[in-house]
Amino acid sequence: MTHTQPNNPLHGLTLETILTQLVEHFGWEKLGQTIKIKCFNQDPSIKSSLKFLRTTPWARKEVEALYLRHQQTVDKPKPPNSEEA
Repeated sequence: MTHTQPNNPLHGLTLETILTQLVEHFGWEKLGQTIKIKCFNQDPSIKSSLKFLRTTPWARKEVEALYLRHQQTVDKPKPPNSEEA
């Protein structure tokens, strides 16, 4: 039985997908400056970060919130071209 969650923008995304996209966009250095987590600043890796985030709810919430903010800026609709009006 599959439950849909239309109001949950993270539904269907794994933590690994979220983290990978953030690292691809920001890089480890910027990610570590934005969210002060040791595993982002000292010898960072997806594997060690996932292990920490899965056992640390506050850190996971910070990463998910950053992802949502990032998605809002990426998905912003572009203003219509004023020359076409």
